[in-house]
Amino acid sequence: MLRAFTAADVDAVYEACQDEDIQFYTPVPVPYRRADAEKLVGEKLPAQWAEDRDYTLGAFRKDTGALVGSYCLTLVSRGVWELGYWAVREQRGRGYSVEAARALCDWGWTTLDVHRIEWWAMAGNTGSRAVAERLGFTFEGTLRNRGIANDGKPHDWWVGGLLRP
Repeated sequence: MLRAFTAADVDAVYEACQDEDIQFYTPVPVPYRRADAEKLVGEKLPAQWAEDRDYTLGAFRKDTGALVGSYCLTLVSRGVWELGYWAVREQRGRGYSVEAARALCDWGWTTLDVHRIEWWAMAGNTGSRAVAERLGFTFEGTLRNRGIANDGKPHDWWVGGLLRP
């Protein structure tokens, strides 16, 4: 189930973001404090929705209500949006990320003025790449030293694209 994060999700977001992989591969604060989760859920995400530039949803299991991960579409330029996601360690490898990301992309095609969705991931993030490939993204290349990660060092990034079906 995809839905907007609420104050009731702060603890689950905080716990998920203690994961070293999330802290390395995504731009979350390090160390990740409970106050970071509170600000994200209570201020940052609602403001981005209001500005029509970033739509972040939480994915939750239908059977248990447990947080699966965070999935977003972020405006890059007119008609181009970026798909981003992270998944809770215990929920990885079960197909939930593919299901959630596909639903979000489908929503983007029908609701937003989208002709291209991009996927970016730090080289080495094989889980993210596997999700993107299962979604049908075309791997388009590697950008050398594209960004500085939370370890303070530049890293290569992979990029892929998905065109309007």
